[in-house]
Amino acid sequence: MVKREDGRKPDEMRPIEIKAGVIKNADGSAMVKFGKTIAIAAVYGPRAMHPRRMQEPDRTVLRCRYSMVPFSTTDRCRPGPSRRSTEISKVTREALEPALFLDEIPKTVIDVFIDVIAADAGTRTTGINAASVALADAGIPMRDLVASVAAGKIGKEVMVDLAGKEEEETSCDVPIAYMPRSKQVTLLQMDGDIPVKDFNDVLKMATKSCEQIYKKQKEALGERWIK
Repeated sequence: MVKREDGRKPDEMRPIEIKAGVIKNADGSAMVKFGKTIAIAAVYGPRAMHPRRMQEPDRTVLRCRYSMVPFSTTDRCRPGPSRRSTEISKVTREALEPALFLDEIPKTVIDVFIDVIAADAGTRTTGINAASVALADAGIPMRDLVASVAAGKIGKEVMVDLAGKEEEETSCDVPIAYMPRSKQVTLLQMDGDIPVKDFNDVLKMATKSCEQIYKKQKEALGERWIK
């Protein structure tokens, strides 16, 4: 059995902390902490889309911006958008859109800003978890929350929530996003190559972990809104 650097079992995630309503001036917000990785999401909208030529006549436009603040890693990140942040912003939007009733408020825009303030692997999945809670906190009509985690394989062992150097050691890193109520996968990426059987084990472990994250998301919203 491969020994994980932090002593976790293969199917054990890092400690998770989720809080809703952390930014006073946003319409909705959330903070999600996975071990040493911390992401904060803020939602603004729905509001009128300007310029008008960018409006969609029959739906809301969802815009997501993912970024890592300069002090989030040991090596200072360069401020501003990068190829990586642009790609993660795109897949984050695509992961969240299936959960939203975008056709209910046409000609408007919903902006989601995700800032990673501390990074120790799993930043895109942590950001998706935070964005999902922030959208619900803003009162955006949703079919379900979206939970997200990555799993992979190191040696002969399948394991979930890769952290630190595990991302460098894995033969395959598979981040997913998942809507537990409908059991719908809204994001599935794969960096690396593994046999089909191992992939099925990775996916099964990741979706099971998403169910646990989902519970934490609902608890955070309950603490925020249910008195």
